[in-house]
Amino acid sequence: MDRLASMQVFVKVVEIGSFAAAADIFGISAPMVGKHIRSLEGRLGVTLINRTTRRQNLTDLGRAYYERCLAILADIDVAEAMAAENLLTPKGRLRVTMPALLGRICVAPILLTMAASFPDLKLEMSFTDDMIDLADFDLAIRSLAENHGTIPGGAGMMTRRLSSHQMVVCASPNYLSRRGQPTTLAELETHELIIFGKHGRRQPWQFSGADALPVDLELPGRVVMDDLAAIADAAAVGLGLAWLPTWLIRRRIEEGELAVVPLNTPSLAYHNNALWHQAVMTPKIRLAIDHLTSDLPQRMDSRQRLK
Repeated sequence: MDRLASMQVFVKVVEIGSFAAAADIFGISAPMVGKHIRSLEGRLGVTLINRTTRRQNLTDLGRAYYERCLAILADIDVAEAMAAENLLTPKGRLRVTMPALLGRICVAPILLTMAASFPDLKLEMSFTDDMIDLADFDLAIRSLAENHGTIPGGAGMMTRRLSSHQMVVCASPNYLSRRGQPTTLAELETHELIIFGKHGRRQPWQFSGADALPVDLELPGRVVMDDLAAIADAAAVGLGLAWLPTWLIRRRIEEGELAVVPLNTPSLAYHNNALWHQAVMTPKIRLAIDHLTSDLPQRMDSRQRLK
């Protein structure tokens, strides 16, 4: 018997708990439903459903197989939808959530340029650094330090890396001439520091230690702010060292307002990722991901590092 058809019948039996009801849905007889189930059990060499005259219950192996069948059938639906919609013009509402500053400076300009070329596309963008329910959005942009866990998003989410960027320790030339330039992580604590902090928590400065193991430094700060752009402003006027993404401070460095501090231990790379729901890769989501994958690295430092 056709394995895919048998999997579809098995999933429907599990969902509605009845051979007869499943038979009505597929337009086949109840004995034929039983044949589909037995075909799968014979192929696998296990019992999927314990059946009595009054009821049927999934076995432990049956439950695990049911979960895999759901994933496989969802993948097939996605593949068929992609094939069917491949030539369709992206249209409708596209809801995207992204980190506030990264989104405003790097992501939003790309999506706005894209939207200008597709008048049937309605773009909604949310800028927030808070953890929110991604179920309300078609697409999410999330950043995570290398070797620092998994991308937050939840079950049933697909991910794709869009770009990477570096974090650097920087300060104004005036501050460095006045206080000297540190070369090791230990020397950082002897300097005036400008730290990112929010909701009572301070973000550690993250570096790549021996064997590429992450090193998180919890540092005291002379100034604590919850906005990276404000931290860059404070560093530019000489208030201390700051740990900032290169996409934010590239212009300031090129114009001499800030200088990178070359420590003997590099900062960790941050990876910027797209997240979307597994079963809904529509043309508008695919369009946005393709544009971001193409254009976002040019706004980051994945191809060159600041000196």
